[in-house]
Amino acid sequence: MNIGQASKASGVSAKMVRYYEQTGLIPAAGRTSSGYRDYSDTDVHMLRFIRRARDLGFSVAEIADLLGLWRDEGRQSVEVKRLAQGHIDQLEKKIKGLQDMAQTLTTLVNACHGDHRPHCPILQSLETDPEDEDLAIQPRAGAVAR
Repeated sequence: MNIGQASKASGVSAKMVRYYEQTGLIPAAGRTSSGYRDYSDTDVHMLRFIRRARDLGFSVAEIADLLGLWRDEGRQSVEVKRLAQGHIDQLEKKIKGLQDMAQTLTTLVNACHGDHRPHCPILQSLETDPEDEDLAIQPRAGAVAR
């Protein structure tokens, strides 16, 4: 099948299929006599595997490792589990960072009067080094933390 058909069958855009080929994540497709890429059902299966791994947030490097393990019938599942657990650890670290950002922004929004005055604790915070405790933003009186 041509790249458009492989793209449609796998759910991976033609641009990404070319990128995966270029980076060596997938082997180069065979070519027809007229020079068009020719993908097999096996190629489409691999592209679906990659798409699902991307949907779970794995990086291209991690997907390369997963593909290697997938192809290795002598693999030990402990290797796959270790890779997946490492990815979970990264995700949890990102989640914590996002939660911290949301809490900081909530504090700043609660400190802001949001009126006609030019003073804005949100902008003040953006121009201030967060390590400078003397300039820490305090919620305004009566503000409710979320």
